[in-house]
Amino acid sequence: MTAVLPAPPPAKPQRLVDLFEYGLDAPICLTWELTYACNLSCVHCLSSSGRRDPRELTTDEAKAVIDEFQRMQIFYVNIGGGEPTVRSDFWELLDYATSHSVGVKFSTNGVKISPEVARRLAANDYVDVQISLDGATAEVNDPIRGPKSYDTALRALQNLSDAGMKNFKISVVCTRQNIPQLDEFKAIADRYGAQLRLTRLRPSGRGADVWDELHPLPEQQKMLYDWLVAHGDGVLTGDSFFHLSAYGEALPGLNLCGAGRVVCLIDPVGDVYACPFAIHDDFKAGNVRSEGGFQRVWRESELFLKLREPQSGGACSSCAFFDTCKGGCMAAKFFTGLPLDGPDPECVQGFGEAALLKVKDQKNALPRSAIDHTHQGAREPKNAMGPIRLTLGRRQGTTALAAAECEEDPLAGFTVR
Repeated sequence: MTAVLPAPPPAKPQRLVDLFEYGLDAPICLTWELTYACNLSCVHCLSSSGRRDPRELTTDEAKAVIDEFQRMQIFYVNIGGGEPTVRSDFWELLDYATSHSVGVKFSTNGVKISPEVARRLAANDYVDVQISLDGATAEVNDPIRGPKSYDTALRALQNLSDAGMKNFKISVVCTRQNIPQLDEFKAIADRYGAQLRLTRLRPSGRGADVWDELHPLPEQQKMLYDWLVAHGDGVLTGDSFFHLSAYGEALPGLNLCGAGRVVCLIDPVGDVYACPFAIHDDFKAGNVRSEGGFQRVWRESELFLKLREPQSGGACSSCAFFDTCKGGCMAAKFFTGLPLDGPDPECVQGFGEAALLKVKDQKNALPRSAIDHTHQGAREPKNAMGPIRLTLGRRQGTTALAAAECEEDPLAGFTVR
């Protein structure tokens, strides 16, 4: 895999992470959302999933994309959704990918991880599984992910453990409700022989509606940082928290926003976005159905080439921690109305709070994805956590596909075991 350099790099020796800023000829980490269909309606879903989009890639089109991955030597993909396992051809596509030298890591709420499925997954060395769990107790998890989702996740973990699968993941989106449970999450992972993976809450999709209620408080950011430093390489973060490096010691990982450089997203209808957390037209680079397919989008799209040019750090470039923080998360800034060369909204030096005050009167005009497949009539879950109410209000400018275009029961003919 070689770097695609739009301009010669500086003459002095570079760290590997510095070279990554110029982009690679194939992504290191590619996220592929196979479907928007989902049996749950998680309040923070970044893709606003629920109902299937009838325009999603067909089985043959999906296999053609996998063929491209093989030619480009993309060694594995992160598959998500929606809930990918409710797509009728999911297992066929998983087998096709692994038989074509493309490993698969897929995220699931566990609804279809029966004992039989668990044994099948454990027998495939090229598959990794992430079970989503956003509370170490049902009282914290279920108001976020939906009733009985905690029990469903733990049943899946037990089935994978019983099948002898090793190092599967528990994936946690960190919120102000569950950060006090970090030790409990680690204990759950250890109990089932799993590895804990923590990711950052982003104000994208439905997450924009609950950002104010869910994103960690400043003192919790420090708690999270200290916990991650203490647990070192034993907990995965996927570079979610490089903005926390401004506390001092850099966290393990690239500590880089890799949007359009080393990461990207393919959505269920084949649209390619620079970042899995920025599903918005401003970050759409093309479509895999277009001439030249995914490879041409990745290597030649105007957006991606622009992102691979040397970027200005703006006001952040004068900060002593810019080399590790890099100004934080592009998606978090965009969906909170901050400039992309400005500070992260959760900047631990406090610059994000000051920047947010300048845009607080524009809340109803903040950017919002036009894609929304939320279940029609989805209700706000009863909040068992007390004083923090999940409003699930919608920002202005949201466009939802008509129910008739997407209606499909994602669990038709399926019985939970």
